[in-house]
Amino acid sequence: MEQSIIIAGFGGQGVLSAGVILANSFMLNDKKVTWYPCYGAEMRGGAVNCEIVVSDIEVTSVHKKETDFLIALNDLSFNKFVSKVKKGGLVIVNSSLMEKIYPRDDIKYVYADISDIAREKGSVKAANMLALGILSQVCDLCDNSSIKSAIEKVLSPDKIHLKDMNFAVLEEGIKIGSEYNKRKI
Repeated sequence: MEQSIIIAGFGGQGVLSAGVILANSFMLNDKKVTWYPCYGAEMRGGAVNCEIVVSDIEVTSVHKKETDFLIALNDLSFNKFVSKVKKGGLVIVNSSLMEKIYPRDDIKYVYADISDIAREKGSVKAANMLALGILSQVCDLCDNSSIKSAIEKVLSPDKIHLKDMNFAVLEEGIKIGSEYNKRKI
């Protein structure tokens, strides 16, 4: 079954890196995947998003009309993409940067202080890892070990020293996602 994930935020929040890591984690599990980035000319602070489509068979297309999952790292991204989430879909929201709102009652929401927690655990730049940790627990698309392997694969040699911090923040996201799963049971 084909599923789509949109990750969106400001430039500098690691949106594209999170997408590349997620796509690589899918490939490590022998899934078919596309990763499609979209960003403006700004280096930092501009709107940026990417769409990852994953399937057991060849991916039919990118730029889906609807998405199954949305990771919104800021309010601009939430407002832009929440309407694309399929009925029954799920939105992971960075409540460090926006208020809790529930504009649709046909989708699920996970609100977490993503930026604040990442800052406490090492660096606000690892907020993307926290979001991936949450995603790994609230959907059946990826597992923690493949995300960790993808992080190791994607980190450039000059950034490999950040691996342990990224793993720690990922683990914190896994805890948050697990708590969400316990509450919905």
